[in-house]
Amino acid sequence: MVDIGSLRREYTQAGLNREDLAAHPVDQFRSWFNQAKEAELNEPNAISLATVDESGRPSQRMVLLKAFDEDGFVFFTNYRSRKAKQLAGNAAASILFPWIDLERQVIVEGECEKISTLQSLRYFASRPRGSRLGAWVSDQSSVITSRKFLEMKLEEMKRKFGEGEIPLPDFWGGYRLRPQRIEFWQGRPSRLHDRFEYRVQADGRWDVARLSP
Repeated sequence: MVDIGSLRREYTQAGLNREDLAAHPVDQFRSWFNQAKEAELNEPNAISLATVDESGRPSQRMVLLKAFDEDGFVFFTNYRSRKAKQLAGNAAASILFPWIDLERQVIVEGECEKISTLQSLRYFASRPRGSRLGAWVSDQSSVITSRKFLEMKLEEMKRKFGEGEIPLPDFWGGYRLRPQRIEFWQGRPSRLHDRFEYRVQADGRWDVARLSP
């Protein structure tokens, strides 16, 4: 066993107080996200997305958040992928923003739903051409024989579409995670971290509570 028990650091950058929190968690998230961008974090919109299969076993992967508002948090994927198949069986999901350099985490829990085809098309059209071709090339999560297979499919798609428009694949699009719980975590010294949890109520109002670290 490799002993890494001595790897530790004190978190001293900031604190988080109840009176400083926004009434709505998305407003609070927007403030923290803007600070993450201003700090020039690498991929501040990178999230760890957790889903569960039909037997209740969880799986995770990193994806990129592409939009957010009061209705939820939007990401895109292949609808034939492992995550999409799991979401089809159980819409519950969780995303984590690991802003380690700021000694912060944000956790969002809720249920996912597909966004409209029009919304997916608008985003797909904004992607670099190579990314749009890649969506057609990859049958995400399926077993392939080699990287050469992907490269051959890419050349095939380049020939197929030429210099023309690349249409939205019918197996590709976005999901919106509608939040039911959002936690803001700020590291503090002696592991006495600040944690605040927003939970949505039946009337749409958000309650806020401080959690023990």
